[in-house]
Amino acid sequence: MAAAPVWSVDPRTGNPREQVAVEATAEEVDRAVRAAHAAWGALADRTVRAAFLRTAADLLAEAQEHVIEAADAETALGPARLTGELARTAAQLRAFAEVVEEGAYLDIHIDHEDGSRTPPWPDLRRYKIPLGVVAVYAASNFPLAFSVPGGDTASALAAGCPVVVKAHPDHPATSELCASLLRRAAARHGLPEDVLTVVHGFEAGVELVKHPLVSAAGFTGSVRGGRALFDAAAARPTPIPFHGELGSLNPVVVTEAAATERAEQIGAGLGGSMTMGAGQFCTKPGFVFAPSGEAGDQLLKSLTETVSGTGAGVMLDHRMREAFVRGVAERAALPDVEAPVTPGAGGEHTVSAGFLTVPARRLAEEGPHDALLEECFGPVTVVARYDSADEVTAVLSRLPGNLTATLQIATEEADGSAAGLLAELTPVAGRVLVNGWPTGVAVAPAQHHGGPYPATTSTSTSVGATAIERWLRPVSYQSTPEALLPAELREDNPQNLPRRVDGRRA
Repeated sequence: MAAAPVWSVDPRTGNPREQVAVEATAEEVDRAVRAAHAAWGALADRTVRAAFLRTAADLLAEAQEHVIEAADAETALGPARLTGELARTAAQLRAFAEVVEEGAYLDIHIDHEDGSRTPPWPDLRRYKIPLGVVAVYAASNFPLAFSVPGGDTASALAAGCPVVVKAHPDHPATSELCASLLRRAAARHGLPEDVLTVVHGFEAGVELVKHPLVSAAGFTGSVRGGRALFDAAAARPTPIPFHGELGSLNPVVVTEAAATERAEQIGAGLGGSMTMGAGQFCTKPGFVFAPSGEAGDQLLKSLTETVSGTGAGVMLDHRMREAFVRGVAERAALPDVEAPVTPGAGGEHTVSAGFLTVPARRLAEEGPHDALLEECFGPVTVVARYDSADEVTAVLSRLPGNLTATLQIATEEADGSAAGLLAELTPVAGRVLVNGWPTGVAVAPAQHHGGPYPATTSTSTSVGATAIERWLRPVSYQSTPEALLPAELREDNPQNLPRRVDGRRA
């Protein structure tokens, strides 16, 4: 049987643009993984790894015009958005180069032999080593920052792990272009190009997570697809870590005092955040608590004006468009649900933004309205009108895990009176915001982009310096002669690495 072709498709028309590749067979996936595994040792030198990451960033920046052209043709995200995403992607690679050079990620601990302790301490030296080949499943909505050159790839390479990427079918040409740039960067530093390989096709993705030489996986996508791969990773004869980002509502709680103080500002900010990128951000605020009464009405009036002024948008592919149109229609048909601005089809190839409202009491117990507590990918949000703080608490207790949770408070509530609400939101998400909007994830050391299931399948972050920890495991050497120790654990610390010695920072 001939291999299935992989086409680049224009989401603005639904028409094929060009055949980019063919779907990888099981034998081709096996060859890609074995080649990556063979290249593993070449990544051992931290200095070379850091230089490789910087060169990859430079080559992406140099090819900016071509990369953005390819990505826009396949995603319709627009040059402005993609220019920012490319800058973020390059910055991410450079940031991980700094992480590698600084060396704190190795988490070095040295405890010298001490017979006076009970029980006695032997000489113990601990650090972290790379897991091996990492499978990365690229995201649809970020063709650069969460795809071939994105955070999973950058952090895995920084950890010293070769990567095999299962390209997303929505942007195969962009994936191939970015892969060629990263492979060229590897070659410039004497590394095998197979430290980064791309494969295409659904079955290739399944074969990849099952391959015995794959040691970990990173995924960004749907709950259904991510859970299937997560289960496959756990069902292997040797289970592997599966770091999946699956879905998120990103709830927002607007206090009555906040709505009274600045209803117009909050409504406009919400409208801008939930329609950004045609509502295709994983951090889109998809569920909002707004008070009943005049202050909440004013907020909805502002939201209505903002959303009504948003033009029709193109989603990443027609399958997603159809799911959005169907999903909002099903939700809008539920009892007591209203649509002040009706979301749905904006044209043959586009969607129109909108929002739904529902009394919060409808969501306090299990029932058909539970669909409103599930993510609907696209430019829509659900506003739950509450009459009391108890209603907010009841619904919050039923929410699934999220990447973010936001609290909008009034100036007077910053004195600590909103602490109880903040405490209620903290168990719900991995990042909690006050008086901001969750769209936009800073690539910073203190960032956490993750959350309770189904937001993610692990407690790790996929953004920020600590994302590297996903691809490492600790190992301790006990009573090992100096000459046999890895250089990072030797007494003289020739690389001047951060470490803790006998429990104290050295």
